Amino acid sequence: MEKKIVKKLVASAAFLALLSFVAGPVHAKKVLLKVPIAFATKLPGLGETIKWLGDRTETLSGGTVKIKVYEPKKLIAPFEILDAVSSGKVNAGYATAGYWFGKMKAAALFSAVPFGPEAPEYLAWLYYGNGGKLYQEMYDDGGYNVKVHVCGIIAPETSGWFKEPIKSASQLKGMKMRFFGLGGQVMQKLGVTTSLLPGGEIFPALEKGAIDASEFSMPAIDK
Repeated sequence: MEKKIVKKLVASAAFLALLSFVAGPVHAKKVLLKVPIAFATKLPGLGETIKWLGDRTETLSGGTVKIKVYEPKKLIAPFEILDAVSSGKVNAGYATAGYWFGKMKAAALFSAVPFGPEAPEYLAWLYYGNGGKLYQEMYDDGGYNVKVHVCGIIAPETSGWFKEPIKSASQLKGMKMRFFGLGGQVMQKLGVTTSLLPGGEIFPALEKGAIDASEFSMPAIDK
């Protein structure tokens, strides 16, 4: 399959740890957080972050807080992480808000925004503007029993991988493509049938012909 990159999307993506509320006081001296993740730890940028967070958390807590990471689908499927944390099935999770776009439309604004702010601007909005407050309110208003914390962010992504070079928007009409969030809605207006798949399911879907093209992340991660 010949892969071609088309124009860049100026978009940033934030990745999150979702921590459930704990009912009542915690008396245990040591805490183990079982964390299902949406991105394999072998992925640079996406998966490495949670491993780094786990190491730092254990070091800074003097070993009293440990994070046990479960690779995608080993404990909870990627798209089920939010519900699993909210219900108390697991006490933490690591994913991107864009995966909840079907549940909360505002989630797209906290993941990847086509032609949106670069990473430093986005983080400034989250931490020094009203972004962080709005982020938590989205989950609260949605009825989810979680606390959200930004764990990492990546730079702008490419907009897709295709079997053939795309030289005209007319070529997109009728195409089946894995696409994410607000970008997916843009592609739909161009006649593309979009679907959202976890990262680990994208290449098998391309091989089977279930989709014709896909976007995921930047080339270093996509390869």
